[in-house]
Amino acid sequence: MTSHINYHVLSDLKVAERVALLKRTESDLGPFLEKVKPIIEAVRSEGDTALSRFAEQFDKALVDERALAATPEDFDRAHAELEADVREAIIFAAANIRKFHELQKPEASWSAEIRPGLHAGDRTTAIPSVACYIPRGKGSFPSSVLMTCIPASVAGVEDICIVTPPGPDGRIDAASLVAARAAGVKKVYKVGGAQAIAAVAYGTKTISRYVKVVGPGSPWVVAAKRLLADLIDTGTPAGPSEVIIFADETTDGRLAALDLLIEAEHGDDSSAFIVTTSKDVADAALAAIPTYWHRMGPNRVNFTKAVLASSRGGILMAKDTAEAMAFINDYAPEHLQILSKEPRKYLLMIRNAGEILLGEHTPSTLGNFVLGPSHVLPTGGWAKTFSALSVHDFMKRTSVVEVTAQAYPELAKHAGIFAKYEGFDAHANAVSDMRKKLLGN
Repeated sequence: MTSHINYHVLSDLKVAERVALLKRTESDLGPFLEKVKPIIEAVRSEGDTALSRFAEQFDKALVDERALAATPEDFDRAHAELEADVREAIIFAAANIRKFHELQKPEASWSAEIRPGLHAGDRTTAIPSVACYIPRGKGSFPSSVLMTCIPASVAGVEDICIVTPPGPDGRIDAASLVAARAAGVKKVYKVGGAQAIAAVAYGTKTISRYVKVVGPGSPWVVAAKRLLADLIDTGTPAGPSEVIIFADETTDGRLAALDLLIEAEHGDDSSAFIVTTSKDVADAALAAIPTYWHRMGPNRVNFTKAVLASSRGGILMAKDTAEAMAFINDYAPEHLQILSKEPRKYLLMIRNAGEILLGEHTPSTLGNFVLGPSHVLPTGGWAKTFSALSVHDFMKRTSVVEVTAQAYPELAKHAGIFAKYEGFDAHANAVSDMRKKLLGN
């Protein structure tokens, strides 16, 4: 595997070269869309039988179609097998995540007098069900269980399930089951990939149909979500991991390099850049990255090397802060870490990012596992319009309005004008003298 690390001077890039740097793995889903169509159709028509077959085909796991769901014994065995320190870390993280989302939860209702006699507000209620997708192809991720299920639980969702690929032994990752129990979720199914999205969209004999699916996934999962978006709410677009490390001249380039590799090691489909205004920082980062590879396993090294040698990774040299921030806002990264002795001075310059990690003591390692806000964040540039997964994603607002008899005449007068101008006869009739007569006024 090559150890080449891309280095670009932003001001020297041609328009097409700059556009290429903004692309992510899921920017072109065309090939994946075609490949997942038959998978989706098989699940729609065959249900659990297809799920069992795809577990063997894609996950190399034998899963009986009658045993797709985790049993109480599976949960107990996972708790007994898992190392005590991992269980402790799960409980620690769960407490922080639950506390954050409890503070984030909106009030059940509010109302205000917009003008005399006109009372309007919102009533907020939980959605009825959600499926949380937990990937496993490049590892196991109990943190994603906590980051998806706990916000849903805090919101008050009554039916929460987890869909996650089985391991080669046909079992669910033990830490994920322990995390599910910590989040209060009892329904966990051995199904992953595009077939999992199809299962929760259509429903099968074992798996109920759900109204929403959340969680990060591969381009296969992203493609399935796109194709099934008319059947199920697919939530925050969450594809392969991505990060920008902005490092100014006050920070150590070796630290920027250390943190750059965090998201890059998720997979060779990740994206990871250092953006800096300091050549000293850039040079120090370039020199440091190979030294860190000596302290990583071969799979993670290969992932990071592939990312940093591709158009989705490397070091970007900006002529000044304005140019750096312009690129960052155009990119709209999933994770943005600001490395500086004064990180907050850059905060108001950032418009588009899934999350902003401020300072040298806030690497995305902490954000991914224990800080509290969900690590399920918009990727692929969607941070321009989407937010981090939160308790709000599992709740919906219903407008509640009441007009008094005293306030009605003025409101009816102006509404009637709108109705006539826009050509709505029934609208106009409903606020005309016809109503006065029916009300006995």
